Amino acid sequence: MARRVFFSFHYDRDVRRIVQVRNSWVVRAKGEAQPFYDKAEFEEAKKRAGGIEKWIEEQMKYTSVTVVLYGAETYEREWVRHEIKRSYELKKGIIAIDIHGVKDPQNGVDVQGRNPLDYWTVKRDGRDVPFSSIYRSYDWVRDDGYNNVAGWIEAAATAAGR
Repeated sequence: MARRVFFSFHYDRDVRRIVQVRNSWVVRAKGEAQPFYDKAEFEEAKKRAGGIEKWIEEQMKYTSVTVVLYGAETYEREWVRHEIKRSYELKKGIIAIDIHGVKDPQNGVDVQGRNPLDYWTVKRDGRDVPFSSIYRSYDWVRDDGYNNVAGWIEAAATAAGR
């Protein structure tokens, strides 16, 4: 089953890496892998002052999984944090994928950043447990994201009951 996915990421720094990840299924032979869908209109959202939160809500509306694609500075991004929080509140499947090793055509690979799922915690048995201990995280290069992302997304959706 194809999944509609919301991609959360740091646009300015990582967009060329993101495009490679989001479009990775396009170059596969028909039937070899399911596509994953999203409505990421990041260029348009950047232009709408004050409209980003509404745009995020609209984009998440019909999705089952949020994929946090993170690089060197994603952890610090306010809107990425908001998207993770909203995904949790909306009971969506969540995964994080480290993309620092994906080669940017202009800048090559990047330094590794902190996992944005470490920012949020929930109380469990009286202690704070980071989202990174609850939701799965992967490395696009090391964990062969090209061949495995569809399975990661499906597992996250299933874990969230979607």
